[in-house]
Order: sequence, then structure tokens, then C-alpha cells
Amino acid sequence: MSVKHNAPIQNQEDDNQNWYSSWFDTPYYHILYKDRNYREAQVFMDNLTHYLNLPEKAKVLDLACGKGRHSIYLNQLGYDVLGADLSENSIAEASKNSNETLHFKVHDMRQPFEEKFDAIFNLFTSFGYFESDEDNLTTLKAIKESLSEYGFAVIDFMNVPNVIENLVPEEVKTVDEIDFHIKRYVEDGHIFKEIDFEDQGRKYHFTEKVKALTLKDFQDLMDEAGIFLLDIFGDYKLKKFHKTESERLIMIFK
Repeated sequence: MSVKHNAPIQNQEDDNQNWYSSWFDTPYYHILYKDRNYREAQVFMDNLTHYLNLPEKAKVLDLACGKGRHSIYLNQLGYDVLGADLSENSIAEASKNSNETLHFKVHDMRQPFEEKFDAIFNLFTSFGYFESDEDNLTTLKAIKESLSEYGFAVIDFMNVPNVIENLVPEEVKTVDEIDFHIKRYVEDGHIFKEIDFEDQGRKYHFTEKVKALTLKDFQDLMDEAGIFLLDIFGDYKLKKFHKTESERLIMIFK
């Protein structure tokens, strides 16, 4: 991630490896994505928890939880939920909703948890931010180590072939009177999103960069991590996965 202001700034290319830790901590990230379909997300979690047949008061980890909206909903469904995210600002905001069965903590997903969970959810393309395949493998191993004996994990990722086929190269999105100029492209095995905007006389530039991991890539990583891929779905209604037509790549594993 890099930020550009009107004044000259130093080259921040080195920061690209950790773009997510800065961009996700800005209020602008949450402004840009405030119109996400949360009803659709709730239907997804209803379907998911029903499919997994989670026991009452099951311990659930929402990994890369952001401000905790989905953790809160899972808690409302009756589960004992921990929301974890690298963003200190997001966790501070999420923690305002804490209760006896809903907690939040700052955590790097590459590190396993000491406690074990009945379900671990990594939702809405919150994977593939790391620069190296080794870090992605480490994350999968950490998820596996954090599962209870009978636990299941879920990664909900974009379906890369479908995303690339339907990529919108340029658009302007206006939210809260801010014009976000967005460019999208594929380069070096990653999908990039360049975001430029101006607010209160300052110019900003952010870059999102996600590894273009296909089902085959995940299968290879999971084989290496000793993970068993149990089922694959292609959308939030848990319809069958189609390698080019499905919008999502939802993987259930243990």
C-alpha cells in the first residue's frame, strides 16, 4: 500500500508487501465498501452454519473479521465467537460490541491460536494478501492447528477465472461525496486495484493486491498442509461450484 499527498513523498514501494495493514486501518476503506450486501452475507452464514450442523454454543473463529459485523451476527445465532484481525483500528471498533460470548483480538492469521475452535471462517476474500506462497501455506497450517478434533474450516474466496473474465478496468465510485477512481488489472499472478481520490484538499492513493489463487492452487497448498478438502460451493446459497461461471470459491475443509 502507498499513500500519496500533495507534498513530495518518498518511494513507498517496499510497503506494498503490507498494503493491507495500512489500507484496512483507514476510514476510507470502510467508506468505499460501506454498501456491501450484508443481508446476502447473513444468508450465507445461515446456510453455512446449517450445512456444518454446528452444535449449540459452538466456538467459532471469524478470521480477518474487520469491524466484526459478521462476528456479531454469528454471535446472534447463538455461537461463542472470537473475531480476529490484524487491523488495530477495526478491532477497537469491533470490541465495542463485546459480550460474554463475543470477543475480539488483534491477531496475525499466520499464527495458530492456543484455543481450539469448532468452526473457523475466513470470509469474503480475506486470504491471499501475503506476498509469498509460504505465508499462504503457513496461514492454512495455522487454521488447521486451531481446529478442534471435529472442527471444520471455511475459506470463501473469489473465483479467479470468473473475476478476470468480468474485470471492470476503470470506474468512478462516489460515496459520501468522495469520488473514488478505481483501476483494476492482472499482473504477476495478482489482481490489483488502484484507488485514487481526494478529500479535504489531500490526494490519496491506495493499492489492493490479492494473489490470483485458483482452486488448483488451493488444492496444492492444502495437500502440502495436510488438509482435507471436503466440499466446494460456488455461491452464498451453496450451489455447486463451476470453474468459470461461479462467482465464489467456497471451500470446506479440515
